[in-house]
Amino acid sequence: MNKDQIINFLGLAMRAGKVKTGESVILNDLKKNKLKFVIVASDASENTTKVIKNKCDSNRVPMRIFASRVELGQALGKSERVNIGIYRSRFC
Repeated sequence: MNKDQIINFLGLAMRAGKVKTGESVILNDLKKNKLKFVIVASDASENTTKVIKNKCDSNRVPMRIFASRVELGQALGKSERVNIGIYRSRFC
């Protein structure tokens, strides 16, 4: 998938209600094993990236660093977003 396809996918997943954002929400849902995939903005802080990555690794959830926080927010029709969690569904 290229960048535009991923951006379009994120918008579709958001409209379907399969996306949540925010560090505390993502960390909580990783603990509960609700997430299938996590995206962290390329311009996220080192600490945020490290915390999310460690939690994803310990719960065996794939995580990718992708796009800027502005691009992620635009893809979801929201303001800037640093963390995106995609819930278990047919989307992922």
